[in-house]
Amino acid sequence: MDSDLEKKALDQMSVNPLYSAGPSGVSSRYSFEIFARFIEGNSILEMGPAEGVMTERLVRLGKRLTVVEGARCFCDDLHRRFPGISVVHALFEEYEPAAQFDNIILGHVLEHVENPAATVRQLSPWLRPGGRVLAAVPNCRSLHRQAAVLMGLIQREDELNDLDRHHGHRRVFNPESFRQCFTQAGLQIDVFGGYWIKPLSNSQIEASWTPAMLDVFMRLGERYPDIAAEIYVVASARPGAPP
Repeated sequence: MDSDLEKKALDQMSVNPLYSAGPSGVSSRYSFEIFARFIEGNSILEMGPAEGVMTERLVRLGKRLTVVEGARCFCDDLHRRFPGISVVHALFEEYEPAAQFDNIILGHVLEHVENPAATVRQLSPWLRPGGRVLAAVPNCRSLHRQAAVLMGLIQREDELNDLDRHHGHRRVFNPESFRQCFTQAGLQIDVFGGYWIKPLSNSQIEASWTPAMLDVFMRLGERYPDIAAEIYVVASARPGAPP
């Protein structure tokens, strides 16, 4: 991997990221509500915070927070908005933490990296004993993707759509491939879940849904994780596994 080219691509995508806009922003904020149920200890590492939708809420927890981001303009903005946190401008492959963390957060990160299992394996030693990785990704089995296949808009559920390409996604996970990233990296999955039953595209939702509807469908997705738009795991080191 050419780190200079990768950082240049991240800088280009950061010009108009759309992570905090419309339903995507609501989804990011809801993912924090889920992660907050499992965060313990005093330190957090957030990988790939982008516009800082998650970061803004993590700061309010009052814990020691470090963020690692590959796009320079995102780093500059995070420095300005949150002067009390540690902001590291680096690709994940370049980062070498000085200490371990109680919590490592990968909010919509693994769909971007070249080798998700390798990324999880790389960060596993950064966990303190008893620490957890909390990760979320889009789910290719979401109802809106299944409907798009039936309508002939895409050929496969895991096909990259226009929004995926805009965000620089390299893949769309299904529940099995997502969980495998963690088991292949030697972690155990403590919790698997989902949120947001999404029957329509973002543009259709923006045109007709109320905030109350979005909130209800976010919560409804927790009942049906395999077909939710977003899936998440909480993972930790296996008992007796080497550090």
